[in-house]
Amino acid sequence: MIRITTPKFRDRDVTDEAVYLNRRQLMGGAMAGLGLGLAGPAMAAPSGLKPNSFEEVTNYNNYYEFGTSKTDPAKYAHTLTTSPWTVKIDGMVNKPGDYALDDILSKVSVEERIYRLRCVEAWSMVIPWNGFTLSSLLNRAGVQSGAKYVAFETVARREEMPGLRYPVLDWPYVEGLRLDEAMHPLTILATGVYGKSMPEQNGAPLRLVVPWKYGFKGIKSIVRISLTDRQPPTAWNKANAREYGFYSNVNPQVDHPRWSQATERVIGAGLFGSRRETDMFNGYGDEVASLYAGMDLKKNY
Repeated sequence: MIRITTPKFRDRDVTDEAVYLNRRQLMGGAMAGLGLGLAGPAMAAPSGLKPNSFEEVTNYNNYYEFGTSKTDPAKYAHTLTTSPWTVKIDGMVNKPGDYALDDILSKVSVEERIYRLRCVEAWSMVIPWNGFTLSSLLNRAGVQSGAKYVAFETVARREEMPGLRYPVLDWPYVEGLRLDEAMHPLTILATGVYGKSMPEQNGAPLRLVVPWKYGFKGIKSIVRISLTDRQPPTAWNKANAREYGFYSNVNPQVDHPRWSQATERVIGAGLFGSRRETDMFNGYGDEVASLYAGMDLKKNY
């Protein structure tokens, strides 16, 4: 089942790809004929955003396991074998085990989620993801009462991922969320973009998307999810804790030590991109600010 939802943006704020728009129009008509209709946007897109094309989304990426240039993933990630795929779920869960991705997908509802992506490097895109709520998978595994955090791990295959030959990070790539962040309805495991299967360079076949956090929190090609009562280590925090905190919420008031986060470069807006003011929580504050009530967001960056 594919359910179409647009929590934050309208189609015209996302993509000008004719085939994709035609597909949405046809699907929308079919759903309306069934009396289902399309869910409307919760809020219009901020002004000044230029639509991103499929080519931009899939050719401007950070995936250091395939190289540190933005164009390296598109060049080299095709070497990654993504089928069959298994995700180990362990730790503080009632049903630990190795979950085949095909089995996972057979028991969830894949939705379209149109989200802004804000990179910690101060650039941004708007991307229509296809995926399902992380909470639906965690509920299936059965989260135990003492669990407080969710840890994630990326696949690490030296024979398929040339970037692993270099100590850019302490491989494999790991990430983590607080349990309430993981269970939030905006947090998804994405399986595709633009109604297509996830390209390898974007994190095939399964990646995390947390739209109010910087993009590096969206760990790619996930092979392990662990529930724990302790804050898990994360790749960039291990590499440089001064520059990359555990929470990594988008916050224009907290600069990176080497650049400002007050504005961002919009990918696709001209040769060098136009700039816009960065929104607190990437524009999702109404939905997620309550998760951090009483916290010092400059200290807990």
